[in-house]
Formats: sequence, C-alpha cells, structure tokens
Amino acid sequence: MQQFKVNRRDSLKSLAALGAAGTLGGWSAVARAQKPITVGVIYVGPRDDYGYNQAHAAAAAELRKMPGVKLVEEENVPETAAVQKTMTGMIVQDGASLLFPTSFGYFDPHILALAPKYPDVRFAHCGGLWSEGKPKNAGSFFGYIDECQYLNGVIAGHMSQSKKIGFVAAKPIPQVLRNINAFTLGARSVDPSISCAAMFTGDWSMPVKEAEATNSLADQGVDVFTMHVDGPKVVVETAARRGKMVCGYHASQAKLAPDAYLTGAEWNWITAYKTILEAARTGQPHPNFLRGGLKEGFVKMSAYGPKVPEAARKQADDIKARMIAGSFDIFKGPLKDNKGAEVIAAGKTYQQTDLQLEKMNYLVEGVAGAL
Repeated sequence: MQQFKVNRRDSLKSLAALGAAGTLGGWSAVARAQKPITVGVIYVGPRDDYGYNQAHAAAAAELRKMPGVKLVEEENVPETAAVQKTMTGMIVQDGASLLFPTSFGYFDPHILALAPKYPDVRFAHCGGLWSEGKPKNAGSFFGYIDECQYLNGVIAGHMSQSKKIGFVAAKPIPQVLRNINAFTLGARSVDPSISCAAMFTGDWSMPVKEAEATNSLADQGVDVFTMHVDGPKVVVETAARRGKMVCGYHASQAKLAPDAYLTGAEWNWITAYKTILEAARTGQPHPNFLRGGLKEGFVKMSAYGPKVPEAARKQADDIKARMIAGSFDIFKGPLKDNKGAEVIAAGKTYQQTDLQLEKMNYLVEGVAGAL
C-alpha cells in the first residue's frame, strides 16, 4: 500500500493529461445522496503520534465505518507542493470528491491553488481562516480547544507547587498563541502569582527540540507542562521522567504517563467530519467556515488523573459547565500582553466566535516568552 502511495505522489505527468477533467460530474443533490462517496484524509505526520494526526485518524476511522463511504488516507505528507500531488492523486486516481487535508500549512497556497482546478471536489481544511473571495468548494473547520486549555490551566494552577508552569509550542501562529494565553489565564485565575514559561521549537514535529525544551523548563523549576506540538509523546514522557506533571493535548496521553497525567485537551473531530460529509452527500453548500467548542462537541477533556484533588476537579467542572452554557468568556478586558500593552480594553469581551481571536498575535501578562 505504501508503494502505491509513493507512486501516486510521483505520477503527475500522467495526471496532467487528466487535469482538464477535474470535475466529478455535476451530480444532482439526489444522486449525491444515493451514490457512495470517496473521502481522502491527509496527515502531515504518522497517524499513531499520540497527538494531532492521531486525533484526525480517529475521526477518519469513524467515517470508514459509515455505509457508502470509501476512505483513502496518506500520512507523512509535508506542507509543500507534495500535498498538491497527494490531493491530485486522490481526486484523479481514487475518485475522491471530499478531501480533509488536515495540516495548517496545507491551506495557503496548496488548497487555494488546487480548489479552482477541481470545482466539484470539496476541500475541508483544519485550522485555516477561510474568507469571502476564496474558493467556495474550500472551507475551514476548527475547534475552540482553548476552552480545554483554559481548564488545563485551572488544574495546573491547583497542582503547581513552584508556581511555574510550562508550555512547549511549535510555531507562534494565532491558534498556538491562543492556547498558551488560555492556559496561562486559567492557571492565574487560581493563583495570580503563577507564571507560564513558553518555548517554541520552530516546527510541528521536532522531537529532539521538544525534549530539550522540556528539560530546560524543568531545570527552571516548571512543574506542570502542556504543549502544542503535533506529537506530545516526547514532552509527556520527558516531563514524567523528570518527576513533573502534565496536561495533555490533541488526544489522551494518559497511558504514556498515568501517574503524571492530570487531564488534557482533546479534539473530537468526528463532529465536524460528519457535518461536512453530510453536506457533501446531500448536495448542501460546502461549510466554508465551521467552528465549535465544548458545547458543540468539537472538543473534550481527558479524564482526570489520580493526583487531581476534588477541589481542583470541582472548580474546573464548574467553569466547564459555564462554558457549555455560554456564560463564560476566556478573553476579556482589561487584559495586557506580557510587554505591558493593553490588548483588550476594560469592558470589552471577545466571545469564541469573534474572528479577532483567530488573529491573535500576542502573549498575555504572566507568560515568560517572546514571539
């Protein structure tokens, strides 16, 4: 199977002749609903990474069980022109009419370049910021996982003895900054004296640098970690070896360090996948901009680990209930960045649906780190 994938990625010459036939046929809505559908899912790393890719693979596995759905997958596809080759192969050779290219860097320029060539194929990207003027057959979906990172922070605030928590991150893009800030705000809601040390590795999967960052932060006194890298396994295991505690991300890493694992922020991508698939099968407009949080079932929390006391659980659960009820906002003024500048004025509140949050370009007060 892997050999087939390699050949497919390198077969653009033969595909070029077929490119003009890029549409899949102008089916009516009724025909779309009745015909089987081929869905392609593309991962930037391995599907069993205990993280970002595994969370998407879990949703893809649920799609595979659905009647009439044929699933094609390819892993370890870099955020380069290689993903255009993979997408083209899935469309032309496999007959895919719905693609889930899951990594952040796939959207611009790669999906935006390919979508106009294949107007009857739907491109559902995770994390991109679709806006008017972009192809209607492309779209983005994401989850308000900063809700879960805030709750991670609440638990970390209760558990930290050193009053120093740590965040190992890949790149300072808005989604990552939003998570760092939410984690910090959650912890400081418990104890305003807590600080969060953030370190960036430079890319989504850098195991050596992730280990180095974790050890460096542990040397600085950090005793509770979380992260935003594709595969949290290295951070979780390294922190546990150092006798530190961890709040997970993407998927549950509890089995990697059952004593050190406190809780975690997890994706529940099958909610978005099913919504997008249903629209495709019934001929409804492609969801160009799809978002949801705890309330909508796009994200969820890991089970609490044995070390988490009842008081911490109760506070986190109470806030979670308020989030689901729509009565709790993470980002509200007055709020300063870690350079002392006001980023949200007093009396101003950003709800989760506010696009301003998806353009976040600062670290909040209490974060030790630089962009």
